Amino acid sequence: MKTLKDVISLKFKTSESEGVIFHGEGQQGDYITLELKKAKLVLNLNLGSNQVGSIYGHTSVMTGSLLDDHHWHSIIIERHGRNINLTLDRHVQHFRTNGEFDYLDLDYEITFGGMPFSGKPSSNSRKNFKGCMESINYNGNNITDLARRKKLEPSNVGNLSFSCVEPHTVPVFFNATSYLEVPGRPSQDLFSVSFLFRTWNPNGLLVFSNFADDLGNVEIDINEGKVSVHINVTQVKKNRIDISS
Repeated sequence: MKTLKDVISLKFKTSESEGVIFHGEGQQGDYITLELKKAKLVLNLNLGSNQVGSIYGHTSVMTGSLLDDHHWHSIIIERHGRNINLTLDRHVQHFRTNGEFDYLDLDYEITFGGMPFSGKPSSNSRKNFKGCMESINYNGNNITDLARRKKLEPSNVGNLSFSCVEPHTVPVFFNATSYLEVPGRPSQDLFSVSFLFRTWNPNGLLVFSNFADDLGNVEIDINEGKVSVHINVTQVKKNRIDISS
């Protein structure tokens, strides 16, 4: 395919921060890749570079954040030559690609949800997408519907299910005054705690526990955007251990 115009749209939701949403490339060096990196959306596009190196077409644009929140996000990519509109959840970003070429020349397949292993260093370092997509539309073709009805030829549909499995994790929201208190485990010499958290606040107490028999306490908090662990042990002379990350 050699196109002057492209319109690509889809919706996705995921709890993973990395993953290739779609990818296409050509023998001339053209490519387009949309992926999640550190829970941000990254579009890499190249309409062509020349051998001499005077024309460098690679263009990379990043938008959004915290997109691994398992909520639906919508993407629209509209390209006319070198002019691109990238829309994420109604927020539009306009940019112009590098280089001097207007056509996107894709000789190979376009893949959604990952990219084929090509032997290039860029392919094996990228993770495939893990999550849900719907309403995939590529230049007027309803890819989701065609895949469901097995009308894509040629196609390689690997282990897809046409339903969206909800994650088993249940998030808990804390306001400034709420907290959750759980019973401790007496007569155990091991203290172990693990959790995921997300906040926009730079300060706050995450975990606090007193040890039995007045042996001390442990405190995990956020201080100026950094996670700190404080362990107080009353039986030791150097009784306070502070770890910051």
